Amino acid sequence: MTLSNHLFCFFIIIFFTNGCGIYSFSGSSIPANAQTVYIKEIQNNSLLSSPELAQLITESLNNYILTKTKLKTSSINPDLSFSGKITKYNVNPISINSEDNASQNRLFIEVEIYYENSIDSLNNFLKTFSNYVDFNSSENFIDLESELNILIIDKLVEDIFNASFSNW
Repeated sequence: MTLSNHLFCFFIIIFFTNGCGIYSFSGSSIPANAQTVYIKEIQNNSLLSSPELAQLITESLNNYILTKTKLKTSSINPDLSFSGKITKYNVNPISINSEDNASQNRLFIEVEIYYENSIDSLNNFLKTFSNYVDFNSSENFIDLESELNILIIDKLVEDIFNASFSNW
């Protein structure tokens, strides 16, 4: 390969990785001018959830964004911001055994997130994200609740991040 072919390949790679803002190999595409992000405390509007759930979601989203991007936290005129609320937190039976007892239960969490992009308001959204995890009903939910919450929060945070920063 000649030097000109090497240069051509180099510029093609640079073009595709920078064409739509800042690209990272984690698959995220953040607006080129964005430097700051603010995650307002998620509100808990559900009736039955654990008291720390809103704080856990807020902290997890904040940590995930700061880890996966080069954004810095700022509450003063942030380029990107998130706010939201927990709208559902349910435990329901999903499988009944021959004795009409639940054999499997499902923990379901739903959050409504407002994402505001002050650089490009066309990317703003208000979306509902939900996820669940199933568990054996013979296990005590109180003993499992924290662990199950973490599993769901991890999935929710990834979904929120992808909806906000993956413009494929």
